[in-house]
Amino acid sequence: MKSLRELYRIGKGPSSSHTMGPQKAAKLFLEKHRGAAAFDVTLYGSLAATGKGHMTDTAIKEVLQEAGQVTINWQPDVFLPFHPNGMKFVSLDADGHATDEWTVYSIGGGALSEGKIENDIFDSPEVYEMNTMTEIMKWCDDTGRGYWEYVDQCEDSGIWDYLMEVWKTMQASVERGINHEGRLPGPLNLARKAPSYYVKASGYKQSLQSRGLVYAYALAVSEENASGGTIVTAPTCGASGVLPAVLYHLSKGHDFSDTRILHALATAGLIGNIVKQNASISGADVGCQGEVGVACAMASGAACQLFGGSPSQIEYAAEMGLEHHLGMTCDPVCGLVQIPCIERNAFAAARALDSNLYSAFSDGSHRVSFDKVINVMKQTGHDIPSLYKETSAGGLAKNFYTRANIQ
Repeated sequence: MKSLRELYRIGKGPSSSHTMGPQKAAKLFLEKHRGAAAFDVTLYGSLAATGKGHMTDTAIKEVLQEAGQVTINWQPDVFLPFHPNGMKFVSLDADGHATDEWTVYSIGGGALSEGKIENDIFDSPEVYEMNTMTEIMKWCDDTGRGYWEYVDQCEDSGIWDYLMEVWKTMQASVERGINHEGRLPGPLNLARKAPSYYVKASGYKQSLQSRGLVYAYALAVSEENASGGTIVTAPTCGASGVLPAVLYHLSKGHDFSDTRILHALATAGLIGNIVKQNASISGADVGCQGEVGVACAMASGAACQLFGGSPSQIEYAAEMGLEHHLGMTCDPVCGLVQIPCIERNAFAAARALDSNLYSAFSDGSHRVSFDKVINVMKQTGHDIPSLYKETSAGGLAKNFYTRANIQ
């Protein structure tokens, strides 16, 4: 598995696969072709189907327009074989002749791939020898150590400074979001809810206040993401509100130290990394179960660790977080990361706390392992038709709002 630096990416929303990835690809292509007179960019599959709502064209043009004219071509019905989020960059000379072309894929979480088995320029070192939860949990049992200590053993010494930067960014996104009133960009004219949820939560008794605050924190980050604010992929932009909401809530409500929060972040990252390695965190590939479902698993495991859970209890909490999102489709209305994405983040954050509590009442033993659920999620995701995987061609996207309604 790769470093947690490749899972937790700090950047601007609303979509890691539709904005962060394509913008990074555009920067890399521009570096090689600064003398080009123009650029022709073709977006394929789900990248094209919801690219306008995700501002993919804007993200690419912001980079390439400094060098020349940019043309964006949309091919939502053409799916390249390696991944649904394919794109082709072509550089043109002054006479309009192509001088070079490059096909690349945005594979989720802001990561890119050329789709090659060998010599892919985006290949990075493998820093984790073990790639499954079963292996790592056995290591924990054998050594008497925790998941975060396995992260500490595998990563370089700078990982803790990086995770502190991640934690500070997460906190900032929560605090901006709960104080940011108004509407979100886009044709849905969706009003921000985090500020009102935060205020209303303070008026309830302690039991309901706790849940209301978790909702508010998740909404805050998700709304910041939807408006193009700076967030952390955890594991993606579309699911960026779940883990920060849980960690922020627990740090405020239980006075956990930053050190303990960083250890929980490491464990959460390990959980997300295992899914990324063995299945996918791309909504275009496996649906929302790979985004919000994985985020819930990460937050569940992190919460369980903070409350003193054993390695087996942490694994159980993560398993529940993912299992109970199996089959969740990715059907964003208008191609925006707003409906149903924002609300799903709030519910997944609450479900993560429930998974921790359920696991805490157990001894950690259960029949279906986290690794088995990952395999099921991968198969389920590939069985889901493409119209339910970030194309906005089915589900809520089709039945709640037609394209005619939003023009």
